[in-house]
Amino acid sequence: MADLGSYTNTSEILKKYQFRMQKKYGQNFLIDANILHKIVEAAQITREDCVLEIGPGIGTMTQYLAETAGQVIAVEIDRGLIPILQDTLSSYPNVTVLCEDILKVDLPALAEQSGGRPIKVVANLPYYITTPIIMALFESHMPLLSITVMVQSEVAERMQTGPGTKDYGALSLAVQYYAKPEIVARVPASCFLPRPNVDSTVVRLVRYEKPPVDAADEAFLFAVIRASFNQRRKTLANGLANAGGLGVTRGQVEEALEEMGLSKTVRGETLTLKQFSELSNRLLEMGA
Repeated sequence: MADLGSYTNTSEILKKYQFRMQKKYGQNFLIDANILHKIVEAAQITREDCVLEIGPGIGTMTQYLAETAGQVIAVEIDRGLIPILQDTLSSYPNVTVLCEDILKVDLPALAEQSGGRPIKVVANLPYYITTPIIMALFESHMPLLSITVMVQSEVAERMQTGPGTKDYGALSLAVQYYAKPEIVARVPASCFLPRPNVDSTVVRLVRYEKPPVDAADEAFLFAVIRASFNQRRKTLANGLANAGGLGVTRGQVEEALEEMGLSKTVRGETLTLKQFSELSNRLLEMGA
């Protein structure tokens, strides 16, 4: 039975192993059982699923997942947590713990361990690498059904926002290209040990069967998007022309924008996902 979703039990296990938090890993352990139940319920976990959990910590959420899923693969970067996980997860034979950096893991190969089960990602993500992890999951093209994650509230807002806002950027477009974002729960800082400086939000990203736009080259589309936001103050034409690796000129970008009925001085933050897709397709036709 899951028993770590409380301040008392979490404190006891940390004291037992004399575990010290490592700031570089952004470790904050969830101590609210109600939130844990909400996360598992929102992820719609069944015995038919394989869950990939990123950053299990001391196994708090892993216990809840193991009681619901057919299989759980938990990837933890901190070697100091492995003995704790061996203890807290000892009664769950359907859990496999890997001591790895999720950003260095061969995700498609990892997916092969699911035994053909649908894969759902559930995680309390470290704030400092939320975006790289979500991008890596999507771009790996592993067979994901959904991603249910705890992130900094500011990041959750960024995932949903549209053109013309200060939070709109590459993450917004990537999430909206691959999935439909849905806010599940707001989580105050008091629900964590140690207490972080900001509140969190649980977001569920349901993977689209087919992207909502038709991009001729997905990798090139996202290269254009990233370059557009790397220099937000510059016009789109200047930003893309100065970006290494794209192979486009300012003239080509301006021509493509003109064909789309857009100003030559438009900035990337004003374009929709559909417009970025059309722009990248036109640039490819020009020989980019």
